[in-house]
Amino acid sequence: MIPLLILGLLIEKPGSYGYELLAIMNERHYEFVVNYTKGSFYYNIQQLEEKGLIQRISEERKSEWREKNKYIVTDLGIKEFNRLMTKYGTKTDYVNLSFYSAMLFEDQFAKEKMREIILIQIKQTEKKISLIEDALANRSTLMKSFVRMLENSISHHKVNINWFYEILKEIDSEV
Repeated sequence: MIPLLILGLLIEKPGSYGYELLAIMNERHYEFVVNYTKGSFYYNIQQLEEKGLIQRISEERKSEWREKNKYIVTDLGIKEFNRLMTKYGTKTDYVNLSFYSAMLFEDQFAKEKMREIILIQIKQTEKKISLIEDALANRSTLMKSFVRMLENSISHHKVNINWFYEILKEIDSEV
């Protein structure tokens, strides 16, 4: 999904430096949608350039500590953007928590340890909700569609918290 973000941002802001795109992603809280690091971001920029989907526009800079390359989307990149929009826009993934793998073996795990895991899940999920709510506090700077996505994410996290509490009740009744 990182290529879709990069292509979309370059269509929105042609001629941007990589660090500018990364700053926009951070400012807009895209980490709630896609897992990325600075390294994975620049790796994807490199891959998009090698595939001819974006083009580097170099410029001389007096300050060597800043990136020298601006990028634009090529015609091939526009086609790829449209393909990725259709691919991801029509895809419905299952919610896949790593926690589900642990749940498969709940009966083979010590109840007290499972209880600890559930409490950690609750704490982590509450933290995610708090972070998203903090991002929504500046909703005037966020795109309307992104606000809806974040609100939906909060709803899903709250459902998970309720589910975790139900599991805790079951564990406590068995102890």
